[in-house]
Amino acid sequence: MGYGFKIMVEGDYACFTRPELKIERVSYDVPPPGALEGVLKSIYWKPAIRYVIDKIIVFNPIRFANIRRNEVKDKVSYSAMKSQMLGKGGDPCIYTTQSRSQRASMVLQQVRYGVEFHFELTGIKNDDEEDAENKHFNIIKRRLEKGQCFRTPCLGCSEFPVKKLTLVSDFDMSQIADEILEAGDVDLGFMSYRVVFQDGGIPVGGDWENPRFSDKAATAYYRPHMIRGVIDVSKYREGVKC
Repeated sequence: MGYGFKIMVEGDYACFTRPELKIERVSYDVPPPGALEGVLKSIYWKPAIRYVIDKIIVFNPIRFANIRRNEVKDKVSYSAMKSQMLGKGGDPCIYTTQSRSQRASMVLQQVRYGVEFHFELTGIKNDDEEDAENKHFNIIKRRLEKGQCFRTPCLGCSEFPVKKLTLVSDFDMSQIADEILEAGDVDLGFMSYRVVFQDGGIPVGGDWENPRFSDKAATAYYRPHMIRGVIDVSKYREGVKC
């Protein structure tokens, strides 16, 4: 195991969309490890490291809210974008008046999680220095302490930003809600672990000067239990299925 950290993550709303529900968004009861990796990558990311979630602690009661949101149902056309960049015309714009679609969403509200994680070296574009691990550790620690990020960390959807993220030395387990403690051992069922890209983070042909990555990916699943608010992700890692 590499260098580890413990952080507290809070937000007014969160939506960790279940992939089996295509039309309306319905959130998982708890965040998938992959979503929390995304929060960490918003703070600091390099091809040389990967984040590994070890533990998730749910502090607040699990509460849902039903909302309706306007979304666009189309994607920007790659061919139209490329054509315009080459000066050949084409309209890559999405017009919301024509592409807008109103959808219902079942989202989590007033969330507060403890996240224990570590990072490992990937062997991709690693630094030549012998002390590379320690260098990354110090950068991550400094950025967590100062609240720095290069994009706003979000809780599942970009419109649900992280309200507060704090580096802690240990978790105060006495702050776990009574409702969560009384639930005891909760089988969360099969849920997304993370999205696994087939290229392993290496660009086509290993060209780092002009990187192009493959979009081919598969979702890995696992079946965790939340025991008195604690999801020991490391315990289920070997059982992850694509």
